Amino acid sequence: MCVGRIHRNGVMSPVGQALPPLAERAILRFMETPDNATEASDEAPAPTGIAAQDWATASADPQYRAAVVDLLGALAYGELAAFERLAEDAKLAPTLGDKAALAKMASAEFHHFEQLTDRLTAVDEQPTEAMEPFAKALDDFHRQTAPSDWLEGLVKAYVGDSIASDFYREIAARLDGDTRSLVLSVLDDTGHGNFAVEKVRAAIEAEPRVGGRLALWARRLMGEALSQAQRVVADRDALSTMLVGGVADGFDLAEVGRMFSRITEAHTKRMAALGLAA
Repeated sequence: MCVGRIHRNGVMSPVGQALPPLAERAILRFMETPDNATEASDEAPAPTGIAAQDWATASADPQYRAAVVDLLGALAYGELAAFERLAEDAKLAPTLGDKAALAKMASAEFHHFEQLTDRLTAVDEQPTEAMEPFAKALDDFHRQTAPSDWLEGLVKAYVGDSIASDFYREIAARLDGDTRSLVLSVLDDTGHGNFAVEKVRAAIEAEPRVGGRLALWARRLMGEALSQAQRVVADRDALSTMLVGGVADGFDLAEVGRMFSRITEAHTKRMAALGLAA
């Protein structure tokens, strides 16, 4: 996210604010050398620790509760922003059918937003207060990565949002069963993925030169989206602690590396699906 300084390796940190030392070392080390990470097993292990508990049990830990409220707040504002962006992108749609398709996807994003705010209310948290810490950072991200045309908008929604979703799914694996189910349900594809692939590949086939411009755009989004994930963690102590092992059976250094390796691999596959070079 373009809200801070760019380090030599392209990872950004908020101006005047350092990442927690352990999180910073893990993220920087393994974003620089993703090949060091080993492949994860295809078979997910049975849930243990907090991941094997329900919300009522897990939330007795106040630090865990704070981390989950932060996570749901960040997700809720992300879904609200996605709704607004898709509605705005619909104005760039070249056909009425495309406009209607994006409007339907925007509606699905708003439904996800309602699910998250309903859960926050159900656990006696104010949704607006939970979202507020993340609003400026996400608004800045979307403002500074505003697409210039219809195709850039499709690539942003498909590539950029998918990277953020991959990050949240990684965290979800460490959450209590109730919260994990909610998070995974709101990260479900709204249909935008297949829609974007179809439209972008058709555009490149019709005008191959478009592919180079969109590949550069997608690479920029990759860096911005990973920086957004870093910013979400860095800004909130509870989330930072969750990521590096203090809460919810968090990641150790090696697992942080494998996490970013998986996210990068998924990005490369999406680029190939679009017909773009990673």
